[in-house]
Amino acid sequence: MANRSYLYSADSMPNEAEIPQRIRCISEHNRDVPLAHKLLVGRGTTMVPSMIWNPPIGIAADYAGGAALLRDLLSAVGEGLEDDAEFAACVARTTAHLDKQQAKYFVLETGEIVSMTDEDPAASVRRLVAEDIPDAVARAEAAIAGQNDDWLASVRADWQRHFASFYSDALYFSFPG
Repeated sequence: MANRSYLYSADSMPNEAEIPQRIRCISEHNRDVPLAHKLLVGRGTTMVPSMIWNPPIGIAADYAGGAALLRDLLSAVGEGLEDDAEFAACVARTTAHLDKQQAKYFVLETGEIVSMTDEDPAASVRRLVAEDIPDAVARAEAAIAGQNDDWLASVRADWQRHFASFYSDALYFSFPG
């Protein structure tokens, strides 16, 4: 089994007492937390209890803000990939799925990813929230504003790794309802 990051949407954040009533599947990505997942949880980012694992290693964020950020970056990346039909199809699938599964919050589950190292999973997620996600957001914002062309070119050159996640109504960990 591949270790994956899992992205969901919900109308409330998980808390100590319960998980959200309606959880919608967004995406899963093998072996890491891709740039797209980091950007989608890049607005109003906070640690929450996991909906899957016991440690408090979930990440929640504003859905509308994260989706807008990803769309803006995909547009900037696409300016250099106008003739790439595969990229265009990936963007169309991704944005259609985000529109379909829209809710108030994104919830990112990284338990399988952060457990691949010897580091404490909660410490790994705290670092994601405090450093990795804000860094990805800052780089994306600069690239969108035309101020980070080298980074944008590197993302464009390896767009599959950053954006070609599995988007579906059912993920390996899906929730009833």
